[in-house]
Amino acid sequence: MTSLEPSAREQEPSASLAKQEEKHALVLSGGGARAAYQIGALRHIAKTIPEYRPQILTGVSAGAINAVYLASSQKSWQEAVAGLSDLWLSIETNQVYHTDVGNILKRALVWGLRIISGGRLGRADVHGMVDNSPLRAFLGAHLPLEGQRISGIAENIEAGLLDSLAIITTSYGSGRSQAWIESKNQDAWTGSQLRARVAELTLDHVMASSALPIFFPAVRLNEAWHGDGGIRLTAPLSPALHLGATRILAVSPRATPVNALPQDLRAVYPSPAQIVGTMMNAVFLDLLDYDAIQMNRINRLVEKVPVEKRDTFRQVEVMVLRPRVDLGVLAREHEIALPRSFRFFERGLDDRSEPSSDALSMVMFEPEYLSLLIRLGEQDAAARHDEIESFIRGGICALPPV
Repeated sequence: MTSLEPSAREQEPSASLAKQEEKHALVLSGGGARAAYQIGALRHIAKTIPEYRPQILTGVSAGAINAVYLASSQKSWQEAVAGLSDLWLSIETNQVYHTDVGNILKRALVWGLRIISGGRLGRADVHGMVDNSPLRAFLGAHLPLEGQRISGIAENIEAGLLDSLAIITTSYGSGRSQAWIESKNQDAWTGSQLRARVAELTLDHVMASSALPIFFPAVRLNEAWHGDGGIRLTAPLSPALHLGATRILAVSPRATPVNALPQDLRAVYPSPAQIVGTMMNAVFLDLLDYDAIQMNRINRLVEKVPVEKRDTFRQVEVMVLRPRVDLGVLAREHEIALPRSFRFFERGLDDRSEPSSDALSMVMFEPEYLSLLIRLGEQDAAARHDEIESFIRGGICALPPV
């Protein structure tokens, strides 16, 4: 049997799974280094519910890396998840962006000169606060590339193991979200804030989707500059919905409810890092929760409408997995693992008296921290195993309040 051929289990899905006509989608949101949490949750599901294999994958930001790796793997789903886990456990911060003193100092000086001189001084061709060329090299070595194309995606679609993959970016020129899709259905959609474009996905698409604004440089795609896909994506579940999903499992690295600061720190003026972290959570992660809640409410309304009168409306059940603990707190506890040069400049923007650092948690790609996030994801999924299994097999998930 070749690597493209589905296994006997995949050829004949278990009758205990949800209805055969249903299409399962896996939505992987952003969050930088926090996306390692997604791997742990998927690892538990792959081990305990081996017949689960989503037909639709969507990825935003760091979630795009995970989605592309899984969609391009021509191994079994369990082997693909295990390989993605090994990938995350092998990475270090200096393999994502340059952390040496010279590189960081040069960029800090360039940006500082441009600001204080009103743009008259400093090189205009220095894009991003850090140089993330190491990430491009790392992904290029671990993703199956044929020239510019990421191979395996079209092959898995042809083999019937995958329906669609969507990678989301933000066009800085138009200010709109862009979904780059490979799908067996070549019809693209156009929405008020989200455009779809059929494309052969490349490493550039992945780099663009994961380009944290300001921090990582934007990427040129089709004569326009694109950055992190979460910036303008007001409905994170909509790509999966447009691609025909009837059941969506979303994995977010955002804990909820969010623990408030201790009383003695609430009167302290927030550091720049705390402000940036709050903004990143609002832009990249919080919208997923609200989108899931709205979809859940619509489902309950659709239930009350007779089938013959539903027209184009359909029920799309959603389940969101998320950490039970604040990953920003864990990042603060593991800050010492960061390269000394980066830690020096980071402290200029941070206040170490703050117990949590959301901004730090997104850029800290250290093995000990990433390993912890993967273990947490696995433990959290295990704690909700019965609920996850019920959902995958056709049950309804009661969404927690935001």
